[in-house]
Amino acid sequence: MRGHRRVVRGRTKDLLTGWAFIGPACLIIAGLSLFPAVWAFFISRTRWNGITDPVDVGWGNYERMVQDPNVIDAVEHTLFFTVLFVPASIILGMVIAIALNRKIRFIGFYRTAIFVPFVASAAATGILASFVFNPQFGAANEILRNLGLPPQQYLESPAQAMPVIVLIALWGQIGFTAVVYLAALQDIPKILVEAAVVDGASPLKVFRHVTLPQLGPVTVFTAVWQTITALQLFDLVYTTTRGGPLSATQTIVYYIYKTAFGGQRYGYGSAVAYTLFLITLLITVGMVLYSRRSKVGAF
Repeated sequence: MRGHRRVVRGRTKDLLTGWAFIGPACLIIAGLSLFPAVWAFFISRTRWNGITDPVDVGWGNYERMVQDPNVIDAVEHTLFFTVLFVPASIILGMVIAIALNRKIRFIGFYRTAIFVPFVASAAATGILASFVFNPQFGAANEILRNLGLPPQQYLESPAQAMPVIVLIALWGQIGFTAVVYLAALQDIPKILVEAAVVDGASPLKVFRHVTLPQLGPVTVFTAVWQTITALQLFDLVYTTTRGGPLSATQTIVYYIYKTAFGGQRYGYGSAVAYTLFLITLLITVGMVLYSRRSKVGAF
């Protein structure tokens, strides 16, 4: 009995010691995340410019948001970016990971080169891309001129600006999906592949019936991650087009920024931000539930 009490006291002491170390950090993190989130919700129910006293409008900001054409356009632009970006990042990441999952010379250099754009600053990526896709002196149009093709307007064209931003985002994010898929490929038991080869399966059938099912959990995870990334697109838009031309690249997060900090409409901007949070949460929960019901095992 005494021995049991000593064990319990020892575990309690260790638990208290651990919380003594991590407790202050947890309080700081909670204070810097939970408090602003709760405060923003109360602001979303007011009309406030950051200077005068806020005026309570109830759910008026949310009702107005549903009929705001600027919000609808921003949502359409965000969905267009998401539909292009997420599948492309998953497919290209998988293809690159398969190419890098080989024993070739300088493989370490190739893997590093793929991952470097991901760790680079998104702001620096956007600024660099602005020079590359400049219609007058950009490298992209210089290549087209050398090939005898007409130059393009790229980020200055309402029809081309968003697809170009998708390309820029892929260049910066493809390293993440490639590394995740590469780790998953190296974790596949070799005995499964060898057994399929012994049974006479072609490389295509091995990939389809062995490799691809094993990558299911990783695919669900990257789909959730990249969807959240796409819905939160801001930095590339800010550093390249500022939502233009003609608001063709104005995403929902950039609209929140412009409304709250540019127009001093903090209540309305908070309402749009909270709606985006709820939509992102629903999408994430839906994909997690789907992965569990389909027994993919991603979460």
